[in-house]
Amino acid sequence: MDNTAADPSAPRQAVTPCGINHLVLNVRDIEESHRFWTELLGFRQVGELKATPQRPNPPKMRFYSGERGGHTHHHDVALVENRDLPAPSKEWSMYGGAPMAVNHIAITLPDREAWLQQLAFLQARGVKFNRRVDHGMTHSLYINDPNGYGIELLYELPREVWQGDIDAALNFARILPTEGAEALVDEADKNPVFTRPEPATP
Repeated sequence: MDNTAADPSAPRQAVTPCGINHLVLNVRDIEESHRFWTELLGFRQVGELKATPQRPNPPKMRFYSGERGGHTHHHDVALVENRDLPAPSKEWSMYGGAPMAVNHIAITLPDREAWLQQLAFLQARGVKFNRRVDHGMTHSLYINDPNGYGIELLYELPREVWQGDIDAALNFARILPTEGAEALVDEADKNPVFTRPEPATP
């Protein structure tokens, strides 16, 4: 709805945000999800809703943080227990199949070495790799949490790889193996660099 006609001094467009600050997920079993987000993904619990005189019966809600430049954030992810959530599909699918409003949640690892270490850690613990993709701006592994939410674990490629043509980088995908030793191989030297072609001179 456009109310600018009622107030001509109002800004004409939205302010560009910095990005997503945090994500709150409904989960069926907060203890099960706590173990996934802490023991498998490495987030640290930084808080939990507690009863107060104004809120004597708070929902079961916990807050988790990664690290940003060596510092803990107030929270990156929060979990709220909702026992009435439907059971997830037996097989996770990025496109169709799973009755989830959230397609997937992308989590950045500090660098390529940390990402490879996390892949080896997850594989050793029997976590199923749903997809592995070299995108034009990230290298990514897709798994899913106990509630069926898709989780993308990635490391960012250098800005100079994708900034010349973001659309082309977003459309690039090289599908990779998800099982065995091949699922832990990352060929960083095969990254294409995306640039827009120079306009033809008349």
